[in-house]
Amino acid sequence: MSLPHAILTALLEKPSSGLELTRRFDRSIGYFWSATHQQIYRELGKLEQAGQIRALPSEQPARGQKKEYEVLPAGRAELASWVARREDPKTVRDPLLLRLRAAAVVGSTGIREELARHLDLHRSQLEHYRSIEDRDFPPERRTAETDRLRHLVLRGGIELETFWTKWLTDALTALGPGEQETPAP
Repeated sequence: MSLPHAILTALLEKPSSGLELTRRFDRSIGYFWSATHQQIYRELGKLEQAGQIRALPSEQPARGQKKEYEVLPAGRAELASWVARREDPKTVRDPLLLRLRAAAVVGSTGIREELARHLDLHRSQLEHYRSIEDRDFPPERRTAETDRLRHLVLRGGIELETFWTKWLTDALTALGPGEQETPAP
């Protein structure tokens, strides 16, 4: 249910076309809520049908022209209602954790390399988030509520990546350098 809310948020920040939304998802929102090009366009159609967004008038004919969308009062009200709703935390569903559990049963061939690969990916993402923080959120820019809230989202990403890098480092240490790769009895 959160994809329409992610789109409403992005459009309230800046009216955009579907293509621009896709790019923005790739650069920011996608770090914590991903969506494909097709999902975004499909959701734009649903939001427009529901009267929550509208295509901005264009000076040129619409055929082959990209549409820019803006949020209507109904969309803003839906987003505000969603923000105020209670929602329980979601259970973590990470295939890597399941693969470790499976490795205990069928053997751990390749799992050490996969853990090391994930560690590299999480370290890279952590470095990327920290560079965004340095660039976009210097201390003097953390005073306005909108900046504080956006910075909190980024800090959440930084803390998650910090967790994963620590946990993966600990997991690799626990496996040891030449761990036997045989199935558990």
